Amino acid sequence: MLLAVFVGFVAVTLSQLDPTLLAPSGYPPWEKIVASIALTFFAYLGFSVVTFTAGSLPNPARMLPQAMYLALGITTALYVLVSLGVFGTLTVDEVIMHGDTALAEAARPVLGTTGFVIMAIAALLATASSVNSMIFAAGNLTLTLSELKQFPPVFGQPGHFGGTRGIPITVVLVLIFANVFDLGAIASIGSAVALVVFLVVGLAALRLRAETGSNAWLITITMLATCFVLVLFAIDTARNAPQTFTAMTVLVLLAVVLDFVWKRVRARAPDTAR
Repeated sequence: MLLAVFVGFVAVTLSQLDPTLLAPSGYPPWEKIVASIALTFFAYLGFSVVTFTAGSLPNPARMLPQAMYLALGITTALYVLVSLGVFGTLTVDEVIMHGDTALAEAARPVLGTTGFVIMAIAALLATASSVNSMIFAAGNLTLTLSELKQFPPVFGQPGHFGGTRGIPITVVLVLIFANVFDLGAIASIGSAVALVVFLVVGLAALRLRAETGSNAWLITITMLATCFVLVLFAIDTARNAPQTFTAMTVLVLLAVVLDFVWKRVRARAPDTAR
């Protein structure tokens, strides 16, 4: 249903597209364009959730790559078309002014208030489905990390309403972040974390390439591109959103400290960490 709504949005906005709004003369500097790619990484982070379904697939070796490539292909095409529809209908200043409701505002000139409401509801439903998938992933992820002793065992213990206690703990932390930080700051922090996660995954893929049959050159190029985007994103955030950059730095340091403390606790009481 959501896919149909966004396809309809693309059709409506592209039919009213103003090519002059997409002129390269209005583009920001290339450094900002590259830095903004970090937010795209964050948008695509949800696709890692697909891998958690591998155990439920009849033939994961064949079906999982197909599902990933198909989902990424469809979503990339949709993102590009939606972006063309928005920036071909609204000016950059209007997009910035309307912020989170830019998609709904882009539909207003053609569909009126009804179009605005439809796109707003679609955005809410898309957000809800994303949250649901992330909670699903959090349960499996925290369980796995607790079994590997990377997280305290409480994350893997059975919850009162099914699943593990890692799920409500994750939900509470998400609610705290959502109410303490601005949505833009959360997206920036999530983007930085996503880039770091991708770098770590790439490093693991390099070390395990003999077992997985991965292409070392492809992984290396991807990691270099990720590092390049991360550096430019950090510089741009430090210049234009120093508070967000400070929050990112504090969270990284906090994660390092908590990991260090947990390892010390685990080393002193190995029996209780099982």
